Amino acid sequence: MRKEREITVPRPRRPVVAEARVGRGRPAGRTARGRRRTGSRERLRYWVDRTVVRGVSALVGWLALACLAVVTPASTLLVWTDRRAPESFGGKLAAVWRTAGQTLRLGGEAGPPLRFALSLLLALVALLYVSTLVGIVTSALTERLTALQRGHSTVVEDGHTVVLGWSEQAPTVVAEVLAAHAQRRRGAVAVLADRDKAEMEAELRAGLTGGAARVRLLCRSGRPADPVALARIGPATAGAVVVLPSDGRPEPTGTYPHGPASAAGAWPDAGDAQVVKTLLALRAAAGDGEPVRVVAAVRDGRFRDAAALAAGEGATVLDVDDIAARLLAQCVREPGLSLVLEDLLDFAGAELHTLHDPRLAGRRFGAVRAGCPDACAVGIVRAGGGLLLNPAPGTEFGLGDALVVVAEDGGARAVSGTAPAAVDPSVMVTRERAGAPRPYRVVVLGWNRRGARVVGLLARGAAPGSSVDVFAPDGRLRTNGGTYAEGRGDGGDGGEDPGAVPVVFHRGDPLAAATVGRVDERYDHVVVLGPDRAPGTDQPDDHTLVTLLQLRAGEARTGRVLPLVAELADERNRAIAPAGPGADLVAGGRLVGLLMAQISQNAALAAAFAELFAPGGTSVRLWPAGDLVRHGAEASFATVVAAAARQGACAVGYRAAADADRPPRHGVRLNPPKGETRCWAVGDEVIVIAPADPEGANAAGGRSGMDGSDGRNGVGGVNPG
Repeated sequence: MRKEREITVPRPRRPVVAEARVGRGRPAGRTARGRRRTGSRERLRYWVDRTVVRGVSALVGWLALACLAVVTPASTLLVWTDRRAPESFGGKLAAVWRTAGQTLRLGGEAGPPLRFALSLLLALVALLYVSTLVGIVTSALTERLTALQRGHSTVVEDGHTVVLGWSEQAPTVVAEVLAAHAQRRRGAVAVLADRDKAEMEAELRAGLTGGAARVRLLCRSGRPADPVALARIGPATAGAVVVLPSDGRPEPTGTYPHGPASAAGAWPDAGDAQVVKTLLALRAAAGDGEPVRVVAAVRDGRFRDAAALAAGEGATVLDVDDIAARLLAQCVREPGLSLVLEDLLDFAGAELHTLHDPRLAGRRFGAVRAGCPDACAVGIVRAGGGLLLNPAPGTEFGLGDALVVVAEDGGARAVSGTAPAAVDPSVMVTRERAGAPRPYRVVVLGWNRRGARVVGLLARGAAPGSSVDVFAPDGRLRTNGGTYAEGRGDGGDGGEDPGAVPVVFHRGDPLAAATVGRVDERYDHVVVLGPDRAPGTDQPDDHTLVTLLQLRAGEARTGRVLPLVAELADERNRAIAPAGPGADLVAGGRLVGLLMAQISQNAALAAAFAELFAPGGTSVRLWPAGDLVRHGAEASFATVVAAAARQGACAVGYRAAADADRPPRHGVRLNPPKGETRCWAVGDEVIVIAPADPEGANAAGGRSGMDGSDGRNGVGGVNPG
């Protein structure tokens, strides 16, 4: 048997601490062994803490003793120093009792024991009653204040705007609606979301200035799909109701969507289903008596029809992802368009309005357009509900028709008694815009749930010889339209299309310099798509900013600047984005929020925006100023309007090339005075509302869905109900 070795572990030796005499080197507050001595204040605080946790009885008892310890000696001193006090010792004790009793509200009666006991009993009852009453009132006030702080009070307003839900569009929608209400004498905006009231108010009020900051903003906490919570914000008396889809979160399957769990359109399901449920709850809370103007949004087009059915007749339902994809595709073909659309959609400056004037009946659109003194006429709203955007000059106004104009808020006139601004035909030019479509090559860096729609819009209908290349980390990108394999070329929607431009997918990380370095002079346009929000990451723009930085470095090396369109989730990142002055940084969420705010304040504009966002139809375009007036010529804006009318378009503004680098407008000016004269230089562009050019008439493919129809991807922009 093997012997175990014994190991003896020596005991640790206690460190020797040299004792020092008090007052000769010993630190204050420490004992001879070096431990800290507990002070009297700490002991007293510890004793108070122990007393409090024993309960109400102990606390009341010690409070009574503390009061008596102060009141009794003070009363005794007061009586004994009073010359009018009784001479006898018993009389002085009675005086002490009366003084202490009056101080503590215990009656203070002296005399026979029965009288003393009754007076003490009455004093205790009075004290109990007053204390209970104060406690009840305090509790009621506390509960009321807590309810107000939590946002559970009822809103009593009429004609206010209600915003239901919370998403990336919420701050934009609320800010724009507040700006619209600022022009009214009475107005309010009520927000109901499943968030903290104080947090919502702080985020929504941040950055508000001018009249918008003075409009009543009423935030309430609660589930928008709960009819009881909805009833608290008065939807039946609201002027408009805006329903936002909540910001969903995808499954933890990686930064870029791949695999069945993260198919494009899968993770927004929860938010879109909540929109449908909220719309049903809204109908239950508002009733069917007086219809409420409803503007709702969904992220997945599959829920659009269901949302329109739930919202009822007259509602407008927007497909957020489809509109964002179409904006990106339009900006590829019209560089600088994002700034123009943002200026047109916000409530600052000029935007679309409808003007009703009985004098319009019988007049022709061409004459009205030339005679508008302070607005740019762009269309007609028929009394029966139809819309004509950029109609022929000979189109007549009927009884009850309205004029659609681009103008500042208030003061715009449809008909003026003054003579129109002078027009100089000598500087006008007429150039044929029709021609064979030009091929282009587009490279897409990155992928998200809108990628298939963007690629499909870029690919279909383009000129022969065009191509679309996609670089993404995953070789197989799954979407609702199918699975894109690395190196596969098709029509951009997962199905074969003989007339479509080939789309080729490449494996490559857009964050890596090696991938971005493959973007060379072969390409005519660059599109940057950021990843969808993943669990734990609320900043999808981080990847986009890194890719933009790599592209900027490549431009510095090669000296060639490519037209760039990048998608941003947060508008605030525009200021720090490393992009050149000609880049289009499209904040799709903000533009959709602006669109919802515009429609909520004027339902007649839904059809106008439907036409503007419909591919292949009448839309906002940027024409070179040299196509309308001679370069270097001095001409008024009225002359430009007349020159555009000769070519079948409505001019609504211009973009000055000299101011393209100056924020925040970057040279964009809508509805300038008709009599304003300027020198039209090379690079200046005129903003027009015009039909599609032949080279881009079918480039976007499909239909906008504003009339309820779908394109080939099953997408839709806006459904006015």
